[in-house]
Amino acid sequence: MEISFAGRRALVTGAGKGIGRATVLALVRCGAKVTAVTRTQADLDSLTLECPSITPVCVDLEDWEATAVALRDVGPVDLLVNNAACAMLQPFLEVTPEQFDKSFSVNVKAVFHVSQVVARGMKARGTGGSIVNISSQASQCALRDHAVYCATKGALDMLTKVMALELGPHQIRVNSVNPTVVMTEMGRLGWSDPDKAKTMTSRIPLGRFAEVEDVVNSILFLLSDKSNMTNGVTLAVDGGFLAC
Repeated sequence: MEISFAGRRALVTGAGKGIGRATVLALVRCGAKVTAVTRTQADLDSLTLECPSITPVCVDLEDWEATAVALRDVGPVDLLVNNAACAMLQPFLEVTPEQFDKSFSVNVKAVFHVSQVVARGMKARGTGGSIVNISSQASQCALRDHAVYCATKGALDMLTKVMALELGPHQIRVNSVNPTVVMTEMGRLGWSDPDKAKTMTSRIPLGRFAEVEDVVNSILFLLSDKSNMTNGVTLAVDGGFLAC
């Protein structure tokens, strides 16, 4: 199935590494003009060297005012991928207010804000658009030491549905992708121990973790016209984990 984004403008947050970086490169290959947003200048510099056609934006999305300023002049956006997130894992009884606030600020509040900025432009132009939020299987399955992370992703899934409900009349589709553990560089480091990995892969019918490409392909599908009637969906990319 060939997907083309020729003539479309995309914005990807958390674009410096992992899924975000791979999504930027895939969108460019499909013909999109991409604005890449991340808080780490070194990551933006290396991404720009690899893909000179992108528009780089360096901003900490936790900062509401700085984000508003940084996105003010990015121009029209047709496709948005809210990928930026953080995962700070603690036992429930040890979670601090600072850890709680930071997780919700990045994983929910920043998505809310960036989506508002982009969707207002989509509505004003009357051309519609597609938004994909990167959630997790953790939104629907309790995991030890993931109390705050699970809560943020559960909130993100419901935010996705409400956005789909309210923005749908303006032909703006909103969906989420909910992967299992993904073999990014960080994922490989965190799950390289075979015994630790087995505790998770034994619960996945396909018996393996997701590769970055598996997630990116789902993002591209939901952004594209191939999914024109798909709205308000949480798409599991988990090898069947949530089916068990």
